[in-house]
Amino acid sequence: MCGIVGYIGQQSASDILVEGLKRLEYRGYDSAGIAIADGGALDLRREVGKLRNLENQVLATPPKGSIGIGHTRWATHGRPTTFNAHPHTDASGDLVVVHNGIIENFVALKSELQGAGVKFTSDTDTEVLAHLIASYYTGDLVDAVFKALDRVEGTYAIAVLHRRNEDLLVGARRGSPLIAGIGEGENYLASDIPAILAHTRQIVYLEDGQVAVVTREAVKVFDEKRQPVDYHITRIDWNLVAAEKAGFEHFMLKEIHEQPTSLANGMAGRIAEREGRMYLDEIGLTPEQLRGFKRITIIACGTAYYAGLVGKYLIEDLARIPVEVDLASEFRYRNPVIDEETLVITVSQSGETADTLAAVREAKRRGATVLGLINVIGSAIAREAHGNLYLHAGPEISVCSTKAYTSMVAGFMMLSVHLAQSVGKLDETQVQHYIAEMKRIPALVARILENDRGIRELASRFTSYRDFLFLGRGLNYPTALEGALKLKEISYIHAEAYAAGEMKHGPIALITSEMPVVAVATDSPVYDKVLSNIQEVKAREGIVIAVATEGNVAIQEHVDYTLYVPACNTFISPIINVIPLQLLGYHIARLRGLDVDQPRNLAKSVTVE
Repeated sequence: MCGIVGYIGQQSASDILVEGLKRLEYRGYDSAGIAIADGGALDLRREVGKLRNLENQVLATPPKGSIGIGHTRWATHGRPTTFNAHPHTDASGDLVVVHNGIIENFVALKSELQGAGVKFTSDTDTEVLAHLIASYYTGDLVDAVFKALDRVEGTYAIAVLHRRNEDLLVGARRGSPLIAGIGEGENYLASDIPAILAHTRQIVYLEDGQVAVVTREAVKVFDEKRQPVDYHITRIDWNLVAAEKAGFEHFMLKEIHEQPTSLANGMAGRIAEREGRMYLDEIGLTPEQLRGFKRITIIACGTAYYAGLVGKYLIEDLARIPVEVDLASEFRYRNPVIDEETLVITVSQSGETADTLAAVREAKRRGATVLGLINVIGSAIAREAHGNLYLHAGPEISVCSTKAYTSMVAGFMMLSVHLAQSVGKLDETQVQHYIAEMKRIPALVARILENDRGIRELASRFTSYRDFLFLGRGLNYPTALEGALKLKEISYIHAEAYAAGEMKHGPIALITSEMPVVAVATDSPVYDKVLSNIQEVKAREGIVIAVATEGNVAIQEHVDYTLYVPACNTFISPIINVIPLQLLGYHIARLRGLDVDQPRNLAKSVTVE
């Protein structure tokens, strides 16, 4: 997944495509490629690494042709290599596809195609699309795309080109964004507005299930039943900088709002409610191997460490395996008790965190099996680990992690259920229950995001305070830690978090009307305990902001302000409850006039000790 550009017109397609891909570099990528049709032939160029590698190749021998598709890839299936880069062709080399998203049933489709004699040349799920569309192609590319997509499960935005149809591009989307751009004698496809904003401001937003048929003269849109659709053309008045952020003021806010999609992508193809199981074969550990581990150690830094704390609660509760959580920067200096019966789970967005990488190598030296929860495929930690559960959160530009954190927590949710089932602690019916709860997460997160304005108004009351205290209990103690971290990272307000029961062992001495307290007080087995802690704060004239469950009106008698979240099972609450805390931290920092995306002294990937 990452960036798509398509062009059909009178200009040099390669110039348009490379320029468009440059406009999408901010999204992150690990390889890039273009395919140009001219005179019944296809010219395919692909390179790993920075886009300049592809650009240099194109400049050296410019492809001819005025129709083509391009892609920058963020690896989801298969490591970053030339043969895994997009575009992907069918066996004949006549048809090419670029694709964002995840094809959930690609294993079944690939097996079927291989049974029919198709030879695959990549590790990607996208290549299945090229062969599948080609299998239906009899001269009508649009018909072939419709028939192929009827077989596909999962999310996608695609652009398709056939060398025998040089007057036609076909695009389609389901769950992954795709737009068409309207020009004069030329038209475009793209995954995001910046790719084509230099050439047109007339944009058509495709809806889920729609297929766009793009020629030089026109863009036609059809629904899943092949019926033509009347579409609205939107004029874009943003500049390119604003367009990169999809209209959001900062990347952090954009990434907070991307979480319904990033969480859905991370679970796609892995949770099967009807079967009552997790499909986590990618971790490379069989149930028999999982049953052999006597203990688990989680190692991480910063935000990833707090996700690891959630993982500890979940794994111990469901799988009944003892879990330790270590700061990676301390792990290798404390002579840890690690051996062949230890599973080490390492967590990192970038996969390049120096302290975590060093801890992984130390764990391997002591004989442990290492499993990575990593966002960047092919990163250093991912290569060192014995197996990986990739997060599929997509690129995260803001230094302050939001969608990567919730994807890490979702990864631990899936892993904890899988472990518990593997060791015989959960049966199929119980697994179905947990999966049903996980499937609710994207929609529940979207509901909270609808209250963005209300949280912004609340934040305006707290921009001048110098200290905050965050409180949580049980599974949501790490949520309090993460909320405090978000606030201090970007607003430069001192914030710390405590397990709520520990407040009376010191922090209560700090409580005054000048120190707001944020309490995670949603419905849970420890709700009454948290409420008691809130009352202790109020007895000392403290200001309390509570994260509470919708419908709990009674809590308003005990707190000053309430951030409501939808009712949910405690199991998924760490994701649901952290969303308003992300928004609170963001809006306080923004209202203080600070650089939200690049806070001082911090780096996105900490590659030094």
